[in-house]
Amino acid sequence: MKHTYNIEGMTCTSCSAAVEKSLKKVAGIDEVSVDLENKQATVEMKQHVALSELRETLPSKYSISQVEETNNFNNTGATSTTMMSNNVEESKWQQLKPLFLILGYIAAATILLNYSRDNWNGAMLDFMGLFFIVFSFFKILDLQGFPESFKMYDPLAKIFPAYGWIYPFIETALGLMFLMRFEIDIALIITLVILGITTVGVTKTLLDKKSIQCACLGTALKLPMTQATFIENAIMIVMAVVMLFIL
Repeated sequence: MKHTYNIEGMTCTSCSAAVEKSLKKVAGIDEVSVDLENKQATVEMKQHVALSELRETLPSKYSISQVEETNNFNNTGATSTTMMSNNVEESKWQQLKPLFLILGYIAAATILLNYSRDNWNGAMLDFMGLFFIVFSFFKILDLQGFPESFKMYDPLAKIFPAYGWIYPFIETALGLMFLMRFEIDIALIITLVILGITTVGVTKTLLDKKSIQCACLGTALKLPMTQATFIENAIMIVMAVVMLFIL
């Protein structure tokens, strides 16, 4: 049997991971899926587990209540569900606005730095350098929370948690290498490796239809994991491949 619960008190992926871990400890529970964005947990049980027992196993900062079941054959309910789905979709794009704004500013800065040059090959290096510097800045803002969010989908960070701690500084180093034109070939290869690993994790998350927070801009901005994250990584990977052939 499967039940959905409202979970109050979750503010980040560390919270959702803590809720998931706590609920999985309860006897009779097979699987737990936590939706941080909608503040809900879907629980699959072998046998009925009382709500009071779930409350006892959760840390005191979280509260849990069961979601009321709706009649799917009721026209009013169907309309309500459709409206809710549209609102969630609109909210998701609203949450992604900071990502698009930042990418737009980076693109504009790249154009301003290169508009008077005859050779625009360096423009891609400038874009990649600014990309890594800006994105690493947001990650470094919360060095405590970023590793927890990052390991939710990055395969290497799941195996080696320390990788999540040093990843923002790898991005900073790559940004400086691109902007200073220092050891470009090495920087491009490292870019392909780290973004390739992350993209594998992003792709799996999207295919599994998991609702988690994207850590591409750290934890300061609550960005949902969407196709935009995959496209963002794919663009950087393509640019790195192109530059390897050009240089």
